[in-house]
Amino acid sequence: MSRSLILGACLSSLVMLAAAISFVWTPYDYAALNIPDKLQPPNALHWFGTDHFGRDMFSMIMVGARTSIAVALVAVGIGMALGVPLGLTAAARKGSWLDELIMRGNDLVFAFPSLVIAILITAVFGAGAINAIIAIGIFNIPVFARITRGAALSLWEREFILAARVSGKGAARISAEHILPNVANLLIVQGTIQFSLGILAEAGLSYVGLGAQPPTPSWGRMLADAQTMVSFAPHLALIPGLAIIVTVLGLNLLGDGLRDWLDPRIRVART
Repeated sequence: MSRSLILGACLSSLVMLAAAISFVWTPYDYAALNIPDKLQPPNALHWFGTDHFGRDMFSMIMVGARTSIAVALVAVGIGMALGVPLGLTAAARKGSWLDELIMRGNDLVFAFPSLVIAILITAVFGAGAINAIIAIGIFNIPVFARITRGAALSLWEREFILAARVSGKGAARISAEHILPNVANLLIVQGTIQFSLGILAEAGLSYVGLGAQPPTPSWGRMLADAQTMVSFAPHLALIPGLAIIVTVLGLNLLGDGLRDWLDPRIRVART
């Protein structure tokens, strides 16, 4: 087992654990205002200090982890649930009008970054975590569709697929029983990468006010609130920034380690 996998799993587990614990316990009420204690640096009572409203930063980071993970996880789930079937269908109907329609639709979605999609959704339905999930999820659909199609195309010419076709199995059954299990490892790795990108996207959307709304803490909005106070309270920006860095780094290392572990060709090449 590679060091990337171990380190990535440890960092990711640490963030997941903090998010899980926040459902039942935080050192302080993350929404409680305590103006006399505002802008305290990290100390024995407030491990990460307090913000400009006197709220405990450690509690807000814990709940913010829950928000970021929930948004990114659901968004990746939407991308996989819709993108993988589209990719399998496109590969099974290679060269047909349906393949062309799916791939041109992917190109159309790629033309609009998740932030632009979020702005459009927000203009119609208003800002919020649900709309951030929809925006990031829509952007993930073509990613998984392209990855799935590319991997599936290389399998459709393999001998075991030809044998399945000769036995009378249809394209849908072959995709479900033979293609999907053989591309699952690649999808798992890509899922961890998109998960980390989802964390970044959620932070970016929250930074511009399109993500989770107050009083729910969000790492991106914590950075936005801190930008005018960095000179005299640097911990307000450093702590949520480090939380984002550690989470994304852990997920990227986890994805890299999973790729090496799940792909025997890479594992043999490195030994």
